[in-house]
Amino acid sequence: MHIVVLDDYQNVAADYANWQALGAQVEFVSRPILDTADLVQTVAGAEIVVAMRERTLFSAERLSRLRDLRLLVTTGRVNASIDLDAARAQGITVCGTESTASATPELTWGLILSVLRSIPAEDAAMHSGGWQSTVGGDLFGHRLGVIGLGRLGSQVARVGAAFGMDVVAWSQNLDAARAADVGAHAVSKEELFATSDVVTLHYKLSERSRRLVSAEELALMKPTSIFINTSRAGLVDMEALQDALAEGRIRGAGVDVYDTEPLPADHPLRSTPRTVLTPHLGYVTDDTYRIFFTQAVEDIAAWMAGEPVRQLT
Repeated sequence: MHIVVLDDYQNVAADYANWQALGAQVEFVSRPILDTADLVQTVAGAEIVVAMRERTLFSAERLSRLRDLRLLVTTGRVNASIDLDAARAQGITVCGTESTASATPELTWGLILSVLRSIPAEDAAMHSGGWQSTVGGDLFGHRLGVIGLGRLGSQVARVGAAFGMDVVAWSQNLDAARAADVGAHAVSKEELFATSDVVTLHYKLSERSRRLVSAEELALMKPTSIFINTSRAGLVDMEALQDALAEGRIRGAGVDVYDTEPLPADHPLRSTPRTVLTPHLGYVTDDTYRIFFTQAVEDIAAWMAGEPVRQLT
């Protein structure tokens, strides 16, 4: 049995689980998959492939070219990069894993604080011999606007309340009682953007929600406010966000997700001012990786025994 573990960017997958227990040939691939031809060549002969979240696309066309593939394991339970209907039609079993609910909210607050207090810029200045050069923003007594009050957004809202912030929230079907459960109150989307000092996005990407945040919403924001996206790049008109930052219409932004990943070296966002950028680190933590890879091994062992678990197809 030949197993290929894709997208092991940090070369750590082997350390988080007992792959030897599978008694199979396991190959770890740390570089990003460039295109369809690269994917086909990389997993040639592999009956089992482990995919890290949505880093590699498994479209119907790509799956049709993976003739040997019988089991595809995705870390996490939802993966928009896998065409489940196509996998099912080809007889490919797809299984998932659990994940932590805390990692992305924690990074969200790291970005909020980094942008508000200019931590990366001040750190860089210190390392080059400088001293104080910025005046930071505040959390206590200021307004946090949370777009999407699901599992992740709710945690972000609770932390905001603990900081003494006035927490407001919006989603398509949010009611006052649900918002109150996490210390927030429901407002319109327009009010959230117009009155919040920190706007943070935690929404599921769908055709309905694509570009949920457009130039129109960004134009409502105060010049002293910041925007955070650790959710999905497709939810935001990224060109409009870059324009707002370049023109100084908002104070800053923290971004962890991008339309193209890895983000090209010459992408204009890399040189956009007033930004703190992280390379899609929301789920990249010890505890999350331990769950991902331990359960990936469990999925493979169960499938090899004829009793697959955590099936998505």
